[in-house]
Amino acid sequence: MTESAPDEYDSPWKEAVERYFPEFMAFYFADAANLIDWNQAYTFLDQELRAVVRDATLGKRFVDKLVQVTLLDGDEQWVYIHVEVQGSKQARFAKRMFTYNYRIFDRYDRPVASLAVLADEHPGWKPDRFGYSVLGSETSIRFPVAKITDYHDRLETLLTLHNPFAIVTAAHILTQQTRGDDRFRFQAKWRLIRLLYERGWDKQRVIDLFQVIDWMMRLPKELEWQLWQNIHELEEHGKMQYISSVERIGLEKGLEKGLEKGLEKGLEKGLEKGLEKGRLEAEQNTLRRQISRRFKTLPAWADDRIAQASQSELEQWLDNIIDAPTIEAVFDSDNLTH
Repeated sequence: MTESAPDEYDSPWKEAVERYFPEFMAFYFADAANLIDWNQAYTFLDQELRAVVRDATLGKRFVDKLVQVTLLDGDEQWVYIHVEVQGSKQARFAKRMFTYNYRIFDRYDRPVASLAVLADEHPGWKPDRFGYSVLGSETSIRFPVAKITDYHDRLETLLTLHNPFAIVTAAHILTQQTRGDDRFRFQAKWRLIRLLYERGWDKQRVIDLFQVIDWMMRLPKELEWQLWQNIHELEEHGKMQYISSVERIGLEKGLEKGLEKGLEKGLEKGLEKGLEKGRLEAEQNTLRRQISRRFKTLPAWADDRIAQASQSELEQWLDNIIDAPTIEAVFDSDNLTH
């Protein structure tokens, strides 16, 4: 049997947190979520976080989010979210949480709530504080931690819940449990996909969560092909075109050209292009939002430049906006950093 691709966790987690942030908070940090007014808009502060960590030499980051929320009492607060998905323990993890917290506070003079989800495979590793004391002076941080291994014995319960992060958590656990057993993973993945339809969710949520599951639970090409056939039959029987519509073009090419070429040239290239386009659009929207917030306007000429920019240009302009005094200066090549 063909060897499957390495499991990937960080990208699907990032997408899920961004799309379903209220549900993420309700699932992992219910006490904090109950203090937030979800009728008010919340804002991902990507540029602010980028400014804090871009010069940090703190090791590889996985999923980091800084979010501005409104509490029920009307106060605005910032929440720093970190999802640690690597498979090994990190001795300096708690220190990193402490460092990011004080960096954000120091730069923006804003108190920050730090929260962490630990998705590694070590049940006893639950760092939730860091501090030190010198000559009677004490400095410390203590932060809530959600641990994925705590849900291992509740897997069947997770599959009955309607919060999308119950599905995300179950997918993460099953990805770990089925590593090295492709047939077991196929059955687990197919079960999760069927659950998406049984929940009665709208089409976009089904597609979003399918992409998370599909991203995590990699299969060899022949089993991936069988899975798509199952999905196609399920949707034909239920007269739905949810998941199959996402990759319909790639699937048709696969049927025409055969298993190997279809999967490699149809589905994989289509997915790569889609992901690349999605990342570009996300950077464009972030830059538009940051310009509008910083300068209270987004001129048509600026919007046109953003729409036509390359990925590298967008990243540079996002860096420029930190210190640019005018909108024009954001796009000034003289502001390029080296």
